[in-house]
Amino acid sequence: METLQAIYSRRSVRQFSGKPVEQEKTDKILKAAMSGPCCVNAREWEFIVVTDKSVLNKMADANGKPAQPLRSAPMAVLVCGNLQNSFKPAPDYWVIDCSIAIQNMSLAAHDMGLGSVWLGTWPQADRVKNQAKLFNLPDYIIPHSVIAFGYPLNGVGEERDLYDSSKVHYERW
Repeated sequence: METLQAIYSRRSVRQFSGKPVEQEKTDKILKAAMSGPCCVNAREWEFIVVTDKSVLNKMADANGKPAQPLRSAPMAVLVCGNLQNSFKPAPDYWVIDCSIAIQNMSLAAHDMGLGSVWLGTWPQADRVKNQAKLFNLPDYIIPHSVIAFGYPLNGVGEERDLYDSSKVHYERW
């Protein structure tokens, strides 16, 4: 799949078939996550891969109603920031770097025929606390988001044009 085609046709998938995600595809998704730019190459991310159905359901409970797609997903990744690795002069860059990793994961999954949905955790304190408790994370590992992955129940989307020229400003507001 061409890069722009992947960007224009990727959709959030909230219903998955029961087919498991192959380890080879999981590895490629994680490689894509770690291939994006990050602040001073700090690589302040950590990834927890989950395939156990009972844990996926607990993750859905921990993130609340918007995270219900986890109940049909065969796999999810909890993306976390590692504050021990953050850029000390600007430690909050971990949030941006994790977001870039998540976008790369979503596009890589789409390229391989998988669907995904980004289920935000940070900055909602209750969700962050719930995921941290579920995985018994140390204080310096901060849950950022849960991404559900799997084969889409209803196929993949067509390309769409969401360009809005009113949102573009050249050299002035």
